Amino acid sequence: MEKTSGREAMAIALSTTETGIGNPGLELTEEGLNPEGTRRTEEQGQSLQDGLGPSTHHNRLLQPFTRARRFCRTHASLLKKILLGLFCLAYAAYFLAACILDFQRALALFVLTCLVLLVLVHRALKSLFGKTLTRCLKPFENSCLKLWMKWVFAGVALVGLILWLALDTAQRPEQLMSFAGICMFILILFACSKHHSAVSWRTVLWGLGLQFVFGILVIRTDPGFNAFQWLGDQVQIFLSYTVAGSSFVFGDTLVKDVFAFQALPIILYFGCVMSILYYLGLVQWLVQKVAWFLQITMGTTATETLSVAGNIFVGMTEAPLLIRPYLADMTLSEIHAVMTGGFATISGTVLGAFISFGIEASSLISASVMAAPSALALSKLVYPEVEESKFKNKEGVKLPRGKETNILEAASNGAIDAIGLATNVAANLIAFLAVLAFVNAALSWLGELVDIQGLTFQVICSYILRPMVFMMGVEWADCPMVAEMVGIKFFTNEFVAYQQLSQYKNKRLSGMEEWIGGEKQWISVRAETITTFSLCGFANLSSIGITLGGLTSMVPHRKGDLSKIVVRALFTGACVSLISACVAGILYVPRGAETDCVSFLNTSFTNRTYEAYVCCRELFQSTSLNGTNAPSFSGPWENKEFSAIALANCCEFYTNAVCA
Repeated sequence: MEKTSGREAMAIALSTTETGIGNPGLELTEEGLNPEGTRRTEEQGQSLQDGLGPSTHHNRLLQPFTRARRFCRTHASLLKKILLGLFCLAYAAYFLAACILDFQRALALFVLTCLVLLVLVHRALKSLFGKTLTRCLKPFENSCLKLWMKWVFAGVALVGLILWLALDTAQRPEQLMSFAGICMFILILFACSKHHSAVSWRTVLWGLGLQFVFGILVIRTDPGFNAFQWLGDQVQIFLSYTVAGSSFVFGDTLVKDVFAFQALPIILYFGCVMSILYYLGLVQWLVQKVAWFLQITMGTTATETLSVAGNIFVGMTEAPLLIRPYLADMTLSEIHAVMTGGFATISGTVLGAFISFGIEASSLISASVMAAPSALALSKLVYPEVEESKFKNKEGVKLPRGKETNILEAASNGAIDAIGLATNVAANLIAFLAVLAFVNAALSWLGELVDIQGLTFQVICSYILRPMVFMMGVEWADCPMVAEMVGIKFFTNEFVAYQQLSQYKNKRLSGMEEWIGGEKQWISVRAETITTFSLCGFANLSSIGITLGGLTSMVPHRKGDLSKIVVRALFTGACVSLISACVAGILYVPRGAETDCVSFLNTSFTNRTYEAYVCCRELFQSTSLNGTNAPSFSGPWENKEFSAIALANCCEFYTNAVCA
């Protein structure tokens, strides 16, 4: 072993002493190692322990928490599963208790639970059998069997449509007029097509077929009608909570009596909720599912389909934001489809405002959903694809998540962003109603110069658009009023048109007489439904500037392309709403149990209602005068003791020849 020098030995000894390694009882001095160092080292250790005593005690206290945190990190997956299982058990117990106590009261909870379970089952099946199913279906992609199946399906669909029209319209021939209206609009759009030979009839027929099938589901079948009626009722209940906030800010009097404080706060409330749903990813998920279905059936590209599907939930300027990174490379046909989707639908926030007018919520929701496939179909009819799209085979276009960091920020940003929309709506209503009043005054003055009384913009629209409205299936007596509202919607604003429709509906429900002084005061329920569908869209002249402004800000270098096709897209979007109205006219049937007029008039009514008007009109038609003798009754009122009393009661509220 090598010898260690004195200097090295001193260094080693010093090192062992400082680090606590070696013999603690030896101390290195100038004379060498001193055994007395034992006592001195113990004193130093005691002083060191005294100095670090509180910290060590604190660490000892934290040891259980540290171990618990380490345990949670190690078994995080297991703990999550346990907590999730406990939560599911607790929810199942709550769900069963709610359904057992009162199923009707728990219907909303039942529907939401079923939807969540359906999504979970779909995900599980997709992860387990998705790849296997895709692999099994792959050999059929380019086979003759697939081609034959397409032709067989098309033939069955055509024969089924013909048979259905023949059997269904035999009872209600007026529905054939609505079908003729669809054919008329399609021929007009085909005549205006940019490239007639390039039209993809698969896309057109699939889009119109999906619109028609969805219409049958919602309007004609009892489960679909009841489901959307229930959904509309839930939306109305949901929107009614706006009163809690608006009454606190503005007071009960203003909220009840002033339009601005009734409808505009709903836009803020709905905007806040939509922002929260967007932050949670629910809006993106729904949009992607709808877009996927439309894409595989109609053969459209991913980008244009996503935008049109997004228009069901958001507005004409918000939907293109979903595909903003791809706008620069999209073809003119795809951009035309994006614009058409914006013009043909309404946003969720505005839908809430229309419902507050008293418009049927189920009709508005179904009209907005039905417009999506129709918008894609008619867009490809008017502006077919003749370029090579970069997104033809693109799958899984990514939808951006919200930039907010938490749900509270999303709620706040949604309410703040909706302020601009509410202000825009109020400003447009003030401006357009004022301009409309001025135009009517000018037209009235010009008409009086040549002895034409009462000439207004609405009167002009009622004459020009009357044939078109008649082809939609509206009765001729209701055509002037419906044509007036369609003209106001296209040339002015859909808000003004829906407000006019709500006034006609309120007059009908209040039991006002249908004709007063030779002028019709309200329209039939069938005409109301057709009008609701025809007005459901942003296709008006003022929307041109909104659409161009929004898209130009996203792709400034394509301003020329956007300006070139925006008018064509506006016309196509307007026709989408009109064809939806024709579908509603074909499928509409009177709903609900008819009023038992004999029982109704057997009890004295004290105010006017729609039921009272219908029953009194029926009684008037069954009454005949025989000179000075008492009136005679026929039909269900014949030989009824209360018929004369019911007639007198009706004559107190309504005017008729038999009341003289």
